[in-house]
Amino acid sequence: MLVEIIQHSNYNYIMNYSFEYIDIILLAMIAGFIFLRLRGILGKRTGFEGKGSPQFEKILKDININNPKKIKEDFDEEAQKEFIKGAKLAYETIITDFSDNDNKITTSKPLLSKEIFKQFDEALKERNERGHYAEITFIGVNSAVIKEQNKINKVLNVTVDFVAEVITCIKDKNKKIISGDPEKIKKIYDTWVFSRDVTSVNPNWLLVNTLT
Repeated sequence: MLVEIIQHSNYNYIMNYSFEYIDIILLAMIAGFIFLRLRGILGKRTGFEGKGSPQFEKILKDININNPKKIKEDFDEEAQKEFIKGAKLAYETIITDFSDNDNKITTSKPLLSKEIFKQFDEALKERNERGHYAEITFIGVNSAVIKEQNKINKVLNVTVDFVAEVITCIKDKNKKIISGDPEKIKKIYDTWVFSRDVTSVNPNWLLVNTLT
């Protein structure tokens, strides 16, 4: 009985395979016929024939692989405005990340230089060992003003004075308040230094120093 089942299965397999093979040949013949019909209607293209549409030529003109757009190195008024917008967002992200209750630097890590990340990470580890954690509500940045800027070779350093408002406090593992006030808005003043290689294609600035 088992032999008959096997033989029957082999027969079905051979027949199915044969039909599949015939289907493939038929599909290939149909595809070839369609190709020949299209070729007869459209003609054979041997090169760039005629002039393209104005829109297409504009796209080609805008694409310049061999001569990429020069990176803007001037920190002019427009660049400073864009920088301040980014600096405010970076400031809020870093302050919030440093002051949350997991005692870890996560979201703001790409915004920190290796040295600053190491300093923050060590401070958070010490806080965690004491069993303390922070609670913060970031109200907003009142002002962010460029204090000074200096360029060393291709590296631009920009010092910014921040004034912001937060509600923050430090608690222990029993949720006892160690410092701060969870119901009082506190005004904070910080002076931070951001740095960027102006020749780099990476537009991101890094926090490289905290002066206050």
